[in-house]
Amino acid sequence: MSPQAQHSASRSHPRSPRPRTPRLVAAAGALTLTVSALLATPLNPAPQQAEAAQGDKVLTVAVAQSVDSLSPFLAVRLLSTSLQRLMYEYLTDYDPGDAHPIPGLATKWSASADKLTWTYTIRSDAKWSDGQKVTAEDAAWTFDKLMTDQAAATANGNFVTNFRRVTAPSPTKLVIELKKPQATMTALDVPIVPEHIWKDVSDFSKFNNDGKFPVVGDGPFVLTDYKADSYVRLKANKDFWRGAPKFDELVFKYYKDQDAAVAALRKGEVSFVAGAPALTPAQASSLQGQKDIRVNDAPGRRFYALATNPGAQAKNGQKFGDGDPSLLDERVRHALFLAVDRKTIVDKVFQGHAVEGQGYIPPRFSTYFWKPSASQELAYDPAKAAQLLDQAGYRKNADGKRVGKDGKPLNYRVLCHATDPNDKAVGQYLKEWWAKLGIGATLDCLDNVTDPWLAGKYDLAFDGWSVNPDPDYVLSIHTCAALPATPKDTGLTDNFVCDRTYDDLYAKQLAEYDSAGRATLVKQMESRLYDLGYMNVMAYPNAVEAYRTDQIKSIETMPKAAGNIYGQDGYWSWWSAVPAGSGSSSGGSSTGVVIGIVAGVVVLAGAGVFFARRRRATADDRE
Repeated sequence: MSPQAQHSASRSHPRSPRPRTPRLVAAAGALTLTVSALLATPLNPAPQQAEAAQGDKVLTVAVAQSVDSLSPFLAVRLLSTSLQRLMYEYLTDYDPGDAHPIPGLATKWSASADKLTWTYTIRSDAKWSDGQKVTAEDAAWTFDKLMTDQAAATANGNFVTNFRRVTAPSPTKLVIELKKPQATMTALDVPIVPEHIWKDVSDFSKFNNDGKFPVVGDGPFVLTDYKADSYVRLKANKDFWRGAPKFDELVFKYYKDQDAAVAALRKGEVSFVAGAPALTPAQASSLQGQKDIRVNDAPGRRFYALATNPGAQAKNGQKFGDGDPSLLDERVRHALFLAVDRKTIVDKVFQGHAVEGQGYIPPRFSTYFWKPSASQELAYDPAKAAQLLDQAGYRKNADGKRVGKDGKPLNYRVLCHATDPNDKAVGQYLKEWWAKLGIGATLDCLDNVTDPWLAGKYDLAFDGWSVNPDPDYVLSIHTCAALPATPKDTGLTDNFVCDRTYDDLYAKQLAEYDSAGRATLVKQMESRLYDLGYMNVMAYPNAVEAYRTDQIKSIETMPKAAGNIYGQDGYWSWWSAVPAGSGSSSGGSSTGVVIGIVAGVVVLAGAGVFFARRRRATADDRE
């Protein structure tokens, strides 16, 4: 299960892990909040032409996920949203070094004294790939479409639920008026599209942006060809304002079998392989030390969890699904988690390529990372788990099975991804651990877990998201507002959680501009989610990926010190990649980037928002 990713959360939300820490600076007593993020030394401002001794330089990336949509209004999977970042600019980007906001389509931004009006200066040196200039009107039209068209709001609608009005007084001036303060205004992960191309779309729910090539965009790459479940082909945008990529062409090639993708890397048929969502320990080990192959193994931006069905419900109060009613008892949920040995999962399944799970935000995001106190922690304790089950009225019968008052033994269905070997391996441990408690478990591993998940037809399910520099999105998917309107609708919810205490904290953190105050609120939310027992974060997996050094001379990770290449919060990896044999140094280094910030600034790296529809078909559906 999958985010801005996401997943999906990505699993995902593009949207991203650390120790990279977003800079959050609070305005102290300032009447006006001004953010002037002008680059003293822009990231490689000079256009760079790809070197081509024998034709075009092509970078081929093996992926294990298919595209759900090429429309930025519908795309929710990690691959799809990563493509959007290559095709379209956002108002702001994340610095590849530490993920603080830097200019994107907007060169600077400021807020009024009451923080309800935000003004962005749109750069004058950006143009669409068909030659037309990019203007503030394109941005205003994009946001207005999210505000007024329910279908257009599918992927990123929650970014604008707090918007009152968006206008473009001039080609270089964008004004967003809010209903109330919103702390993510420097992290609106919404692809800005060309109005002159999109204004004629009649039904955004059916338009997938794959009928005519090349697709008009203003990002570092231009989409030139696509074949479903086969490949996506992009060419370098030689007129990109930050400078052209050094590779002439970028191809994402789909492999259903991850071992086949690894074999293709060995043969030199692909330049890079990421896995689904990462290489297995065995695959990584087999590539270590191989000639012309480099393995990147760094702290990841994801968490790996087990979600409990809290009783699927819609906003209208109607219940649906068939989750086991015993799981509505917090004592039962806690007992199940007390029987999970996280150390064994990290050591035996991930073989050290992960750290034990604790709170909801991975430790790479040190600003928001939280862990339970000793008295609060649901650490591995089978004896205590058995006591809780006894207290809840589920005692063992003569056969050693836990039964309820109706005499029926507890036997839980665990929804898992057939394409993720980790789900299957962890699932076997769960069956063994819970069997000792007298509880049965059946692994329901499917290629497509979307339908039963959205229908609430599961007891527990493997879950995970890629977290963004700002955690807003992955926190929002557990609010009551994220529930579907009716059982027939699809909401933004990850797991049907609805808790008013959690919701109150969510509203407070979203409106809090003080960095320390907001971090405190976010940690309180994590604590509340932990105590409810609906989400058991078992591990924080590493980003394990590999590439050929005889094809790629250098490529930038995010964060730069130790981070991931695939699935970044931006386009830095593929934009910075230098072909082997090139005499140039990396075009994507963030060295020398200086951000000028005026007094009273608030720099808030924000989370992306990713809709739940179609998100759960793979191991890493969202950013």
